[in-house]
Amino acid sequence: MPGLADKFAVNLKSERLRRKLSQEALAAKAGLSVSYISMLERGQRTCCVRVEQQVRRRHARDRGVVRLEGR
Repeated sequence: MPGLADKFAVNLKSERLRRKLSQEALAAKAGLSVSYISMLERGQRTCCVRVEQQVRRRHARDRGVVRLEGR
């Protein structure tokens, strides 16, 4: 059974691709490094609430609220 980090990884990547953003573009918008975004998408790092909120806020400014939780 996938854990929370795995679900977050899948949802983060699918949302990024749906919005046609590169990892570089997402990292720049969220104020994070490309390597950190990459590790999140591979499930190699877990995301703290502060980072998740930061990503959501930056996305929300562009195109509405981002849903990164499990669907």
